[in-house]
Amino acid sequence: MRLSTITNWAYGATVALTLLSGATMLMASGAEEKERGAVAQRAMFDQLTATLEEDVYRLGEQARGFVITGDPSHIVAYRREKATLKSVEDRVRHLKDAGANVAELNALQQALHWADALSDEQELAIAKTQAGDDRTARTIIFGDEYGREMDRIAAQIAKFQYMLDQRTDHAVGNATESARTWRSMSEIMLGITALLFLCVLYFILKQRILHPVVRLSDVVTRLAAQDYGAIPPDLRQVDEIGDMAQAIRIFRENGLERQRLEQERDRERTMRDLMSRMTQRLQGCDSMVDLAEIVRRFTPEIAPGLPGRLYVLDDRRTVMVQACDWGDPLLSETEFRPSACWALRRGQPHRPAGDVIDIGCDHLGGDGTDMLATLCIPMIAQGKSIGLLYLEQRAATNADEEFAAIEKYLEMLAENIGLALANLRLRDALRDMAMGDALTGLGNRRHFDQAIALQSDWAERQGAPLACLMVDIDHFKQFNDRFGHDAGDAVLRAVGDVMNDALREDGAAFRLGGEEFVLLMPGFSIERAMARAEQVQQRIRDLQVTHQGKALGAVTASFGLASYPDHGPVERLVQTADAALLRAKREGRDRIVMATMRDPSASAVA
Repeated sequence: MRLSTITNWAYGATVALTLLSGATMLMASGAEEKERGAVAQRAMFDQLTATLEEDVYRLGEQARGFVITGDPSHIVAYRREKATLKSVEDRVRHLKDAGANVAELNALQQALHWADALSDEQELAIAKTQAGDDRTARTIIFGDEYGREMDRIAAQIAKFQYMLDQRTDHAVGNATESARTWRSMSEIMLGITALLFLCVLYFILKQRILHPVVRLSDVVTRLAAQDYGAIPPDLRQVDEIGDMAQAIRIFRENGLERQRLEQERDRERTMRDLMSRMTQRLQGCDSMVDLAEIVRRFTPEIAPGLPGRLYVLDDRRTVMVQACDWGDPLLSETEFRPSACWALRRGQPHRPAGDVIDIGCDHLGGDGTDMLATLCIPMIAQGKSIGLLYLEQRAATNADEEFAAIEKYLEMLAENIGLALANLRLRDALRDMAMGDALTGLGNRRHFDQAIALQSDWAERQGAPLACLMVDIDHFKQFNDRFGHDAGDAVLRAVGDVMNDALREDGAAFRLGGEEFVLLMPGFSIERAMARAEQVQQRIRDLQVTHQGKALGAVTASFGLASYPDHGPVERLVQTADAALLRAKREGRDRIVMATMRDPSASAVA
């Protein structure tokens, strides 16, 4: 019940009790008025009847005095007293109007009746005395019957007064008791009114207002300080305090929601800042190593608690190769065919564990796939999958919520990495086109110039050997003259394949122009370089090149081998190898000529 309703009811009850108390006080006052009225009536009756007996007695005495003395003054006095008695009778007639009951009036009427009879006897005695019959007059006025009539009058008047006293005493007693009762009821009503007022004050002010307001005040103070951990008291009463508690509860819920939105906004701002910084650094990548390092550093910050791997498509072998990993992922192989991943098959993110039942990828392996939630996001460029972002969740209890919370960021992450990877591949393709030989697929002269500069610098800094093998196809012009330039190109491609497959370690093969090739072998000693040169020579000899169904004949080549630091300074390595190649040609071709060993003493003098 609302406080206003309780207050209105309490106010109404207080007013009602106050009115009842006033009414009882008025009733008590009315009872007292009745008591006073009864007393006043009794006094009035006493006044009306008090002189009646005396007047009758004086009238008899005047009549007796005239009978005895014959003095006319007694007659005068008798007539005056009789006139007075008649006025008393007139006053007694008004007793009925004043409230005398029938029994009281009957008693008074009997007294008046005997007074009239006595008056008749007195008149007779006076008449007899005036007639000279004194004896008869004295017999009448002094007889026993006259005395008995006097006693009857006195008895009736006494009876009237007794009845009047009884009735008056009873009325006064009733009025007194009624006044006492109504006064007690008025006092009780006043006490109940005061008690109700005190109870209402205690209940409303202390129980319904003071206690809840004190509890709500503490909550409001904490909420004002943005401490939304404060829980409002559960005040279920339907009143203003309950409405206030409900409003505070709604304010707290709105504050929590606003705090959650602010946290999400801050988290989103942080994520966007990380994504922006990562994108900027991805755009500055010059190699796959740089890209993998950036992904390895930034991805754990964007997706904390989600170990994973980055895979890149190897176009030559058509396999997905791991470029980097973070967080020590437990599942997924380091290499696999694109067909082993459903995300690459469908071109959409794939999550086998979760609310929706789905099939797992083959590259995850068979151990632990039911315990971990995984997510594969393909990276697509120009309709072709070029990479894969793989993530796994160790504790799969809330994997759906965690993946859903950062799913858009993971997709943006995969999109940015894919875009950077596509740009890097495009840059590599353009560089290969600019620095590669279109016919053989080997590096061209520009690429060789950059490579020799880098390898020379590396060899000098590391103090490591660097071997250079110059190769020139013997009598190449004859292939062009006899079979045409297309046949010559076939010979060049075949030799280029041999050069490309000659090195499984670090190194590179180049076509410098025409039929001249070069093979750089960093870290190769002179003996190892000579063995590799002999292998290349033998593979060229074993070539069986055909063009348009015709065998082009045997293919041979001349080789010039030089090594740093055995054959001189690194900046003259190419010239030394080229000089050895010229010697091989002069000495009859199809042979390997090693550069002349330099004189250590000459080197020391230099």
